[in-house]
Amino acid sequence: MELVRRVRGGLGRAMEPGGSIRIESTEHGSRAVLAGRLGVADAMRVRADLSGLPDERPVTLDLSATDWIDTSIAWVIAVKRKAVEAAGSHLVIDGASAEAMQLIDTVVGALPEPDPEEARPPRLKAMLEALGRALAGGLATLAETTGTLGLFLHRLGRSLVRLREFRLTALVHHCEAAGFGAVPIVALMAFLIGVVLAFQGSAQLRQFGAEVFVVDLIAISILRELGILLTAIIVAGRTASAYTAAIGSMKMREEIDAMRTLGIDPAAALIVPRVLALVLMLPILGLIANVSGLVGGALMSWIELGISPAMFRTRLVEGTDVDHVFVGLVKAPVFAIIIGVIGCQAGLRVKGTAESLGRMTSSAVVAAIFAVIVIDALFSIFFAQIGI
Repeated sequence: MELVRRVRGGLGRAMEPGGSIRIESTEHGSRAVLAGRLGVADAMRVRADLSGLPDERPVTLDLSATDWIDTSIAWVIAVKRKAVEAAGSHLVIDGASAEAMQLIDTVVGALPEPDPEEARPPRLKAMLEALGRALAGGLATLAETTGTLGLFLHRLGRSLVRLREFRLTALVHHCEAAGFGAVPIVALMAFLIGVVLAFQGSAQLRQFGAEVFVVDLIAISILRELGILLTAIIVAGRTASAYTAAIGSMKMREEIDAMRTLGIDPAAALIVPRVLALVLMLPILGLIANVSGLVGGALMSWIELGISPAMFRTRLVEGTDVDHVFVGLVKAPVFAIIIGVIGCQAGLRVKGTAESLGRMTSSAVVAAIFAVIVIDALFSIFFAQIGI
């Protein structure tokens, strides 16, 4: 077929040998005349010519001279009709065969429709909604944690009444994992804290000639607050995550359901030994932290201020009340219960995916550390009110 070459505005543009397109302007809109066999090789050129027509004016598409069109040409026509209708006008197809119209209608029906945009609430309303959802989620988590605490206390009481149900082997295993395994990091941390306190305290007290009071600073800080608090934070990061990962992995593998099927109480087998192990071992870890912190403080006081270990011990015994030791260690069982319950409860909330396991593990660590700090602050206010 001879190439059709015309100029735009009534003549048109050259096409592939298979077909041609001619654009005409009329009083009522635009007219495009397609002729010959139009396929995928012509699609981009036809689309370019049709795109040049204004969408705001009616468009007439004459297909009477076409011998054949394929899906690509039908797609170009469908896209143009959609654009014209979106602009408030209309596109009319004249002279198309039944097969061509069926193909065009099929392509039009298959065009994807964009999802309707949801109306966004006002910013203040969205903020209040997010705050409400966060508050409701926090209260729900608190309620679940309280329920897990009650479950632990109930199963613990029943195990003490029915000693045959008490899982001593599991308790010893978790004591070793949560207690003995944490001794190196706890001792090192407390030692370094003692060193830092002595160094910083000596730098400040030297200005007033009160270097000897660095012993009181170290003793009260470590025995009353820092020893047990930092120990609880380390245990929260180390043990709460381990509890969540272990119980969550068992839930993912449906081992907890298997335990129920075999008549084994998951709370008595999984929660009680873990939490009770922390209750037994955290006070011991706190004592180790206190001793290590005092040793580190004494060493730095000897190096920095020349306070001998004998003088440090004498000042420690004379100037430090045993109440400080009591105030520190009495927090340990409470910290242990909170850390253990949060870790176990987060493990029970794990779904069936690894992503859920990772999310709940990190959530358990954050929640346990936050709870430890809040409870320590409440203890400090309480002891200040009763004068201890």
